Amino acid sequence: MKNIMKRQNVRKLILIISMLLFPLTIWYMSPYLIIQGAMEGIVTGSFIVFLLMLLGSVFFGRLFCSWTCPMGGMQECLFSVNKKAPKQGWRNNIKYVIWTVWILAVIICFIFRKKEITIDFFYMTDHGISIAEIYDYVIYYGVVFLILIPAVLFGKRIFCHYFCWMAPFMVIGMKIRKLLHLPGIHIVSEKEKCISCKKCNQKCPMGLNVVKLVKNDCDFGTECIQCGACVDNCSKTVLSYGFKRSK
Repeated sequence: MKNIMKRQNVRKLILIISMLLFPLTIWYMSPYLIIQGAMEGIVTGSFIVFLLMLLGSVFFGRLFCSWTCPMGGMQECLFSVNKKAPKQGWRNNIKYVIWTVWILAVIICFIFRKKEITIDFFYMTDHGISIAEIYDYVIYYGVVFLILIPAVLFGKRIFCHYFCWMAPFMVIGMKIRKLLHLPGIHIVSEKEKCISCKKCNQKCPMGLNVVKLVKNDCDFGTECIQCGACVDNCSKTVLSYGFKRSK
């Protein structure tokens, strides 16, 4: 068990490093910069990063969310403040509405662009660094508060569930995997071993009802970020990582 638990320690360490690097990388995850670049006919770094998220998620699901996303890491740091599991259901669709409006805006901006399309991965950065000027920190801390305040008020990774503009890219990738019956990372279970201790529920950073999913033999769905916290905290080895084809 100790060796297995090291995986979660490594995951959290990577998230902390990602958080510390966020002032350097924030523009590469910026939805606004894509719109600004589109108006000038420029494919920005964030455009390329989001495209890579889409492609990577076909095989690796939402591992980015659980292992390297600085915004996810920020929210996990607040679990000691509010461990409440967010409500699932229609609220999870808010992010898709936001994403759809944003994508339409990007498409329109590219259609009515001022110049021919070019690629500039380091667009609006200073030698690749996002926050290079003092006034940029106003935007940076605005984004940070936008992420942290909902987590304090409403619980575990609430921003990921309801508002994240990056999650839909990975969800689409997972849908493509399922449609094409491609192999990919899943959390698999053996429900006959489950004793309903609910340790998995307590440790899930997305606040999912893992026991219910296991007992009902359900797919863990698109809100699962494949972090492995449920796997590593299950004393009966009910849960495990699997790399298999989608049915």
